[in-house]
Amino acid sequence: MTQLNYIWPLSGGLLIGLSAALYLLLNGRVAGISGLAASALGWTGVGFSPLGIGFLAGIIGGAASTFALLRPTELTITSSPILLIAGGLLVGFGTRLGSGCTSGHGVCGLARLSTRSIVATITFMATAAATVYVSRHLIGEM
Repeated sequence: MTQLNYIWPLSGGLLIGLSAALYLLLNGRVAGISGLAASALGWTGVGFSPLGIGFLAGIIGGAASTFALLRPTELTITSSPILLIAGGLLVGFGTRLGSGCTSGHGVCGLARLSTRSIVATITFMATAAATVYVSRHLIGEM
């Protein structure tokens, strides 16, 4: 790997940490993507959140601009669309069941040493590892 290969993940991680810390300091709330998405879509019962909309627009816009500037534009989906939709629905259900997502528990909760977030992060990391093992080694490549 070249030295440049380490700069992008490091800078991305630093920006995620900085944005999560600023969101907590300035708003007193944890910057979990599932909660921000729910507030941006008006699913929290208090109407649409301009801050949630801006946060999500920044994530999507930043990813799109980085992809456009740094990576080739060819995109190939190799998995079944039905499996992708089912996986997305299961992830959405899991974030509601676990009261948060990887960004809320994994980034913000672990930084605050939240017991609930530690348990949630261990659970979803173990589930992810088991899923990869089963899909790649027991039933074959999907």
